[in-house]
Amino acid sequence: MLRISDITYAIAGRPLFEGASAVIPEGHKVGLVGRNGTGKTTLFRLIYGELALESGDISLPSGARIGGVAQEVPASDTSLLDTVLAADTERAELLADQSQDPERIAEIQTRLADIDAWSAEARAATILKGLGFDDADQLKPCADFSGGWRMRVALAAVLFAQPDLLLLDEPTNYLDLEGALWLESYLAKYPHTVVIISHDRGLLNRAVGAILHLEDRKLTYYQGPYDQFARQRAEKLAVAAAQAKKQEARRAHLQSYVDRFRYKADKARQAQSRLKALSKMQPITTPQEAGLKRFDFPNPEELSPPIIHLDGSSTGYGDTTVLSKLNLRIDQDDRIALLGKNGQGKSTLSKLLSDRLPSMTGKMTKSSKLRIGYFAQHQVDELHVDETPLDHLRRERPGESPAKWRARLSGFGLMADQADTVVGKLSGGQKARLSLLLATLDAPHMLILDEPTNHLDIESREALVEALTNYTGAVILVSHDMHLLELVADRLWLVSHGTVKPFEDDLEAYRKQLLSDGKPPKTRKPDAPKAKKPSRDAILALRSEVRKSEARVEKLNQMRDKLAGKLADPMLYEDENISEMEVWQRKYAEVMDALDRAESLWMQDLEKLETAERA
Repeated sequence: MLRISDITYAIAGRPLFEGASAVIPEGHKVGLVGRNGTGKTTLFRLIYGELALESGDISLPSGARIGGVAQEVPASDTSLLDTVLAADTERAELLADQSQDPERIAEIQTRLADIDAWSAEARAATILKGLGFDDADQLKPCADFSGGWRMRVALAAVLFAQPDLLLLDEPTNYLDLEGALWLESYLAKYPHTVVIISHDRGLLNRAVGAILHLEDRKLTYYQGPYDQFARQRAEKLAVAAAQAKKQEARRAHLQSYVDRFRYKADKARQAQSRLKALSKMQPITTPQEAGLKRFDFPNPEELSPPIIHLDGSSTGYGDTTVLSKLNLRIDQDDRIALLGKNGQGKSTLSKLLSDRLPSMTGKMTKSSKLRIGYFAQHQVDELHVDETPLDHLRRERPGESPAKWRARLSGFGLMADQADTVVGKLSGGQKARLSLLLATLDAPHMLILDEPTNHLDIESREALVEALTNYTGAVILVSHDMHLLELVADRLWLVSHGTVKPFEDDLEAYRKQLLSDGKPPKTRKPDAPKAKKPSRDAILALRSEVRKSEARVEKLNQMRDKLAGKLADPMLYEDENISEMEVWQRKYAEVMDALDRAESLWMQDLEKLETAERA
């Protein structure tokens, strides 16, 4: 087990940990979460022993191996497969041992069998394939691949080595959706302890069974995946807010007495007593929350549909055709997610739609007034690092006032301090916000987003979902974040085998298809009889069920609001009411669980009704 005991550590005088403690049992999968800048990566470096603690202790069982991905593998002539195999240093040393001693040879062979050395190549190849490298790629030298792909090789190597404690810092940032889904499945079955820093809500729900929350320089361990942690966290915030409100009322009462009587002779002693009580009161503060995490996308005027129509189009680079037979239509209210393995042409299609690549054959029709916003990770890297966000807006909008520039920046969560800071000193998330602002500056009718959530924390990702929901233009989305895709996309396009076609099933079906080695899900036989159209009575019955489900959700919402009001009552937290407080907290949790189930049933009833009405 990993034991963190009362640790304290500061950087440049800024404390990151003060008496922080946690215990992670052996074999558990844990997500490490917390606001950007709170010290998550620093905690990993402390566990590695790269940094020295000021006080406290971090301990592991004797001989336990720690592994993680610090940097990409070098651009060497060694093949990907051999690079991954070399990560198991014990196997490599045993195979290199040229001893002629019969006893030593027997020892080596026994140990090789114990560590399953003879299946090593197959295991390494499976991991590389899961991360996007086909059989031919695995035999190529590392130097043939870019830095992002070599990061995948480094990840493959540490997964193959199977350390006793695996530390992963944002591992999906350099993976596509397919690689991220494979990693989720792999980590869920990993035989040893895993700690993952991630802002990917899907990963934190499916691959881990506990959350370690870093906040206020302390560590708190929560059982369950991220969504369960979020519910517990909301309840904790409600209790802390009520306690702070109660204490503030007591402070105000004491201060009022002091202000009235401290200079009256007959009351001076009592006033001084209350003044001392005030000075001894330790402030109850609600846990730190993320600052304003918003995006304010400007909405465009409405255009006649379709805004883009492709008829037998093809595109590519130079004389090489990447995508062909494209017959696609995009309307302004579309929310489309592009699916497909890396290298199949998702970015190529994005460039075609955004006029960064021409249509080589066929016909491509666009609305004459169409404005397109385009965001890709390389644009974040192309920002002027020696200029401030205000400088960027001054160049793009020279006729606007500084007040207008600052208003635009604040609409994307970049406040006064960040507006005047050179880009080179901004965080990755702040740079992404600036790039999103520049991409949406002209109120585009269509927004193309290629991996927009890299470097965004969970709160910012939720704000992005809300902004895209309110945005009235079309959205074309490429992302490894399943949570974002599920909440935003209502259409799926599969980019594969040199063309693009609608994917008629949902994201969960796509996920299952990927994890079953690409075998397509079973479909109904072509000659199966057509489903009978539901009768009017059946549709009326379904509508009745929808109304009942809606009424149930409304009633539970009312119960939730009533209980939240009860929990906000300062009197509930008096010492004599502690048992009653626990009862109300339990009731609140029960109502929230019931509300989740009721909303799920409501959605199912709505889906049944919509299916019946379309039949």
